[in-house]
Amino acid sequence: MNAITTPAEAAAADAAAPDTDPKPVAPTPPQPGDCCHSGCTFCVEDLYQEALDQYRADLAAWQARHP
Repeated sequence: MNAITTPAEAAAADAAAPDTDPKPVAPTPPQPGDCCHSGCTFCVEDLYQEALDQYRADLAAWQARHP
């Protein structure tokens, strides 16, 4: 039987477990030449801003779960 019996063993088991709620990762900003400045419907700058807004919301929620 492999019962965890001490707090140190429990902590080691938690550390070894995969993270089921990883911290959100920020989106990669577009490179300076990625935008062609021709008014595309789906401009890389707009898509990045949307992804950044979502990241910030996800990060705030994650931080609330991990005080």
